[in-house]
Amino acid sequence: MVQVLSSRILLRPTDPERSRAFYGETLGLAVYREFGTGPERGTVYFLGGGFLEVSGRSEEAPSPALGLWLQVPDAAAAHEELRRAGAEILREPRKEPWGLVEMWVADPDGVRIGVIEVPEDHPLRYRP
Repeated sequence: MVQVLSSRILLRPTDPERSRAFYGETLGLAVYREFGTGPERGTVYFLGGGFLEVSGRSEEAPSPALGLWLQVPDAAAAHEELRRAGAEILREPRKEPWGLVEMWVADPDGVRIGVIEVPEDHPLRYRP
């Protein structure tokens, strides 16, 4: 087995500046590190237990099969904050049959981002 020491999701947006504004300002992700210069420089954001690297450029939007799952303490508060910041809200928060409170937003290239609240009584909160 490969020993994994760290990991990150690599995102090559169609417009790097627009995507950096979305992830850094609209979503408010903290910057872990930056590298390079110019408009296609790299910015790595903290993403809970991992990282999201926005760097380079792509002529095509990412695959619709790509999505991000961000757990937050309060989906309603995140909804209000993201709405005020001008994020594209695909679906407002609601409790799903499986017990999670899910809201969906899109980044500038249409990457779907689940903003998820795990309620106190949900099985994901407990480990046997």
